[in-house]
Amino acid sequence: MSRIVLKSVMHKGETCDVLISGRRFSKIGGLKPKDYEKARVVDCAGLAILPPFYNGHCHAAMTLLRGYADDMPLQEWLQNHIWPFEAKMKPKDIEIGSRLAILEMIKSGTVFFSDMYWHREQTMKVVKEMGIRATIGVTFAQGLMSDEGIEANFKFLADRRLESDRVKLAVMPHSPYMVGEELFRRCVKVAEGEGMILHTHLAETKKEVSDCKKQHGCTPVELMDRYGVLGGNFVAAHCVHLSDSDMALMAESCSAVILNPCSNLKLCSGIPKIPKMLESGLLVGIGTDGASSNNNLDMHEEMKLAALLAKATGRADTLPAEEALRMASFNTAIAYGLEGGLISEGFLADALLVDLGNERLNPCHNLVSNWVYSADSSSIHSVICNGEFVMENRHVDGEEDIVREAELCAKRLA
Repeated sequence: MSRIVLKSVMHKGETCDVLISGRRFSKIGGLKPKDYEKARVVDCAGLAILPPFYNGHCHAAMTLLRGYADDMPLQEWLQNHIWPFEAKMKPKDIEIGSRLAILEMIKSGTVFFSDMYWHREQTMKVVKEMGIRATIGVTFAQGLMSDEGIEANFKFLADRRLESDRVKLAVMPHSPYMVGEELFRRCVKVAEGEGMILHTHLAETKKEVSDCKKQHGCTPVELMDRYGVLGGNFVAAHCVHLSDSDMALMAESCSAVILNPCSNLKLCSGIPKIPKMLESGLLVGIGTDGASSNNNLDMHEEMKLAALLAKATGRADTLPAEEALRMASFNTAIAYGLEGGLISEGFLADALLVDLGNERLNPCHNLVSNWVYSADSSSIHSVICNGEFVMENRHVDGEEDIVREAELCAKRLA
């Protein structure tokens, strides 16, 4: 079992040594001489340890579409620009785009992402290579897929050989407007039988809610309840337009919500009712959405914006810094069944080391407040996932080649 000691690191205002044994935090302070034996000792003087980010909803390979089609409403953006571009993307393109996405996420402090896209084998391969975590969706979208493609997806879900301790599969019907009742119910059954997360887009736009009421006589959340979707393994992205009763249904069923504030603002989808969600008892996490609608995968920006939007629609004390960080880390980890998001003994050894000398962290009256409201990725010194450094001293192995290959790929596709 590998062992790392983070020596003289700042944790909750105190300097201490942290022992990582294998994949987990073994000791936070109070180390004895034997704890240093056969351990790699890393000098962390001037650094603080913080929870990393867990990105609850994205489309990783869409990094190749960054800036391709901007400043238009969701449906026009999707139907007239994004889907035609994506139709040209081959498995190798997905691999290249996913590698760029993971590089960007690591360098901005993210160690986990939930991905809904195509050619999932390629993304799973890159996640394993680059050392982070992911829940990789097997996507269902009627109208974009043949019946044969749908059956192939169910076979892929049953054959779990590509999974690992860091990479898990999930059932991901695209949305209530892209997946009918029969297929949705089948997805629910498979997710429950395989012990998988069920993830979908939900209540993203006013039009989606209006169309659902016209067609089904209920809201999208009520439709999911009718289909038997709601429950402890259900994670819904966006949820911009939830009614009070929608929130109550989701909270009572232990379903989780993943906010994507940057994307929702850019696509003019709206502002989620964050204060009411928190009051309802909903488990709320954060994600970035794709890089063609955000246009980056920086969870720090997402965290800060969520905190500010919560105050703009609530009170000044709504979603304080500690809770905003928890939403972007621990809450999202819990939604996906991960024992991460806290720097605590027994938890997965996922962490950020931030540079206390960075100008954005000074003066340091409150580190968490500085981290949430002031800092950016320039203050991240190193990133640890699963007890291993995936970025050390601001460098990721092969990063220059990753960027160069993605640039060439995007030019060819465009």
